[in-house]
Amino acid sequence: MKQAQVMTWAAVMSAALTLGGCAGAQSAGDYQGVDEPLENTYWKLVTLDNQPTPVVEGKREAHIVLHTQDSRVAGSTGCNRLMGEYHHDEQELGFSRLATTRMACPGEVATLERDFLATLNDVSGWQIEGKTLTLTDEQGVSRARLEAVHLY
Repeated sequence: MKQAQVMTWAAVMSAALTLGGCAGAQSAGDYQGVDEPLENTYWKLVTLDNQPTPVVEGKREAHIVLHTQDSRVAGSTGCNRLMGEYHHDEQELGFSRLATTRMACPGEVATLERDFLATLNDVSGWQIEGKTLTLTDEQGVSRARLEAVHLY
């Protein structure tokens, strides 16, 4: 290669690396993308009453999926499978006929299951910002925070 071609190639590569580095510098907190949809999204429970949720090795993480077909909710309490119904509009969200399987849950996961089910029964509102779903009670107090997880 001639020296002018080498210099041009080096300048192009330098610009590409600089631009690529800038694109990747955005943090999760700076997310300005489109909000995730409420329905047909895997929502992983992150906090419950402002406390981080435990994950026990060998157990599924606590999560919910609101299926549009028949307005069914499915998921996990962190130990047992969860199923039931839900209804929502632009601001309100409620769960009914919640049921779980009946496997024994160890210590803190049993507490998580009890508290998660109680929270779902108390939920009356919701809000999505980016990849975060916040479930609120009648007074608008945040009861649970969930994050969208893309399975593929």
